[in-house]
Amino acid sequence: MNKKTISVILLIVFLITLALTVANTFLNENNTIESENGTLTINNSTVHYEKSGKCLEVIDGNTIQVYGVGRVQLDQISIPDSKFHPAKNFVEEKCLGKTVYLDIDDKQSEDKYGRALAIVYTQDTDINRELLNNDLAKISYFEPSEFKKGEV
Repeated sequence: MNKKTISVILLIVFLITLALTVANTFLNENNTIESENGTLTINNSTVHYEKSGKCLEVIDGNTIQVYGVGRVQLDQISIPDSKFHPAKNFVEEKCLGKTVYLDIDDKQSEDKYGRALAIVYTQDTDINRELLNNDLAKISYFEPSEFKKGEV
């Protein structure tokens, strides 16, 4: 083998090692909580959730990727042009790399694309509500839903 071939092989090995190290950081069991059913206290209110996991990616302002769950659509809100909307930065700041807690809609648990429909919480924030409070999203009520109009 010539030096160029050896260099390419070493570069590939290095990149694979780097990718596995990064993946291990995100998927490490010590960093991910995969509990079922629990409660949180946010702003002096008790909220219930069905699933939780680490937010691995923010797709757009109202869609995230959660380890152990898959893609999650933030329920009952609407964000126009959400890939370039400021809501994406807000959600990244609040959720990316952190444990999120999901109150999955009991009456319609998935949308037509197979994404879980949920109210998303962090340890101290109702993400759906904060997007509305900061004028980054609008209420987009649809049925069937366990959540009442204006409840989100």
